[in-house]
Amino acid sequence: MATRSRACSAFPKRKASSTAWVSTTPASTKLLENVRRAEFPKKGGILGINIGKNATTPIEKAADDYLICLDKVYNDASYVAVNISSPNTKNLRELQKDEALDDLLSQLKAKQLQLADQHGKYVPMALKIAPDLDDEQITAIADALRRHRFDGVIATNTTLSREAVEGLPNAAETGGLSGKPVFAKSTAVQKKLSIALAGELPIIGVGGIMGGEDAAEKIRAGASLVQFYSGFIYRGPDLVSEVAETLANVLSRKNS
Repeated sequence: MATRSRACSAFPKRKASSTAWVSTTPASTKLLENVRRAEFPKKGGILGINIGKNATTPIEKAADDYLICLDKVYNDASYVAVNISSPNTKNLRELQKDEALDDLLSQLKAKQLQLADQHGKYVPMALKIAPDLDDEQITAIADALRRHRFDGVIATNTTLSREAVEGLPNAAETGGLSGKPVFAKSTAVQKKLSIALAGELPIIGVGGIMGGEDAAEKIRAGASLVQFYSGFIYRGPDLVSEVAETLANVLSRKNS
């Protein structure tokens, strides 16, 4: 959780966008002020709060930032997304590696249980991972999630790859690429993760959902829920009703 300046490039021909964030100063207090003023959670809306380390925090001290953030947002969140995959924070994805991930998840789980006793309620945590993972990394992450009894996993964040927008203006800019170009890669990672988890944790499918059938494909690849972001840029609110209708039909056929 940090105050961030943002630079965003759009690639309409590819239904994609690239976003770069620069962390500056902590802003958790302002975020929580906005959350507490919002009507959405008061009316039963599910509010996930994303936590991560500040750009200036050394990677070896990253866990300190996550623990501070978890403590601050716990009582105001419906669930907490533990983001270890933002491509805009230097070396952050190093936390997806075995020993670093084990240490972080262990500390977060202990803090979560402490906060559950303190606040009298259990707030789930979901780990947000990258699409730029090999099979060995996916298996290791799945094992760590089970070992530390995490509540869910968000698959996936944006990609570092620029292959899908190669040759287009701004294609060489840094930042995470989202939208349609990340769909195949994120869905492939999600499917492998689903197999590795064998149904033990729910998966939130994210990445390149531009229509109802895209969302259905995420469900078929093992997701229990879906999220979409860039789709709003290109489709607007109509995407919500299309996805809801499509998934209702898919689940109805599955259960019949």
